[in-house]
Amino acid sequence: MNPPSRLRRLVGVGSRFLVVGALSTLIEVGVFNLLVFVWGWDVVTAKIVASLVALVNAYIGNREWTFRHRDRRGRVSEVVLFLVTNAVCTALGAGLVWVGVEFATVALGRAPGAVAVNIVNLASIVIVVLLRFVLYHGIVFRVSPAK
Repeated sequence: MNPPSRLRRLVGVGSRFLVVGALSTLIEVGVFNLLVFVWGWDVVTAKIVASLVALVNAYIGNREWTFRHRDRRGRVSEVVLFLVTNAVCTALGAGLVWVGVEFATVALGRAPGAVAVNIVNLASIVIVVLLRFVLYHGIVFRVSPAK
């Protein structure tokens, strides 16, 4: 495949990934805010639960739309790789939220409000999205091996 064609395909896959990710992000942010600001959950626990809820949308959207042209290894194998990837990414996201909220608490000299907590949450999402794309593209929804 020549470089312009490869770049065009990568841009297409990346665009679809971002659409699925945007919808998953809306789900995650909505659930996170509901858990933290309506039901009073701890931010780290809320981050983990919100990520897991959004994960269902992410798997279906990425498997059936973003990476539909990719090799379909056994469904169990693919789901296991997807779940392991997302466990790592969820842990990273929760860790980033914890560090960010702790940093904001020290910087502000008080518990951060909703705006600061959501800025930290969104920053963690951006970092984790980049890692997820690399892992989904290279490991979870791999290219069919050359025959």
